[in-house]
Amino acid sequence: MFRRRFRMGRNLFLYVVNVVEARDNYFVQRRDAMGRLVVYQMLAYVLPADATNKYIKIGESTTIESIKKFCRVVVEVFAQQYLRSPNADDVARLLRIGKHRGFPGILVTQDCMHWKWKNYPTAWAGQYAGRNGSPTIILEAIVDYDLWI
Repeated sequence: MFRRRFRMGRNLFLYVVNVVEARDNYFVQRRDAMGRLVVYQMLAYVLPADATNKYIKIGESTTIESIKKFCRVVVEVFAQQYLRSPNADDVARLLRIGKHRGFPGILVTQDCMHWKWKNYPTAWAGQYAGRNGSPTIILEAIVDYDLWI
């Protein structure tokens, strides 16, 4: 249930929560914790800010303020480790892993998938017609084996 609700394991969730709380006391749990929790659910489900008012009774402006604060803290805390370009050691490690997995000289792989688009604008239906006739969006990703890049 937890993984389905937040789209990540409980340990990772608690790690992020603890790091974010330590950096900004805005996210420390208080009596009105819903405004803080909504950030995680909004990111997990890609909800628009006004949808949170309908389902969890949080105003759009509070939701937007919370998401902005959360994103700023996450970038401050994790940018050095996760939002940087690979250095020479990273490239060497990725090449070693690629060689070990049978792909010498390969740093990353490219993949794509078709996501079925349920609530598409009907005027765009022809532009997004998938193989089976229903609209899809193509997600393309370039990643290394552990999703770091």
